[in-house]
Amino acid sequence: MGGIRVNPWLLAAIVAVVVIAVVIKRMNGEPVNAKDLFVAPAILIGIGILSLIKKTDLTGTDLTWVITCAIVGAALGALRGATVQLVDKGGVLWQRYTGRTFLTVIGTLAVTAGFSVLAVKMGMHENARSIQLSIGVSFLGESLMIGRRGMTSGIPFAPARTR
Repeated sequence: MGGIRVNPWLLAAIVAVVVIAVVIKRMNGEPVNAKDLFVAPAILIGIGILSLIKKTDLTGTDLTWVITCAIVGAALGALRGATVQLVDKGGVLWQRYTGRTFLTVIGTLAVTAGFSVLAVKMGMHENARSIQLSIGVSFLGESLMIGRRGMTSGIPFAPARTR
């Protein structure tokens, strides 16, 4: 069973482009709509899961740490989502990354790196880590927090853009 083989550098470039695009859009401010909140996390989580499925040497320990790291990543993403500025602009909800958001990013990167080192020291194989999955669940945690905060704000979400 052959399957599709993707060059790891191409995959890294795709992930980098998605992450950079999301960050730039949110630095400048953008309307909040459900589709935009969840498309990037879904893509990254999908790529991460596919990369794990292709690995044939994963152990129960590896999967336990992958799941634990994903839960920690989602929680840290939610923490980051709590720092995103939400405002009413033109009658719809807008979001914008703030200085506090970037300070939180630095802190969460340090925690994530430390947790990854701990996981490897506790028996997780180095090749069992999926950067795409980690980034995806972090963005998912952020999106869930922004979505919850947006829903409680009373400001309507922006309609999905049509292209």
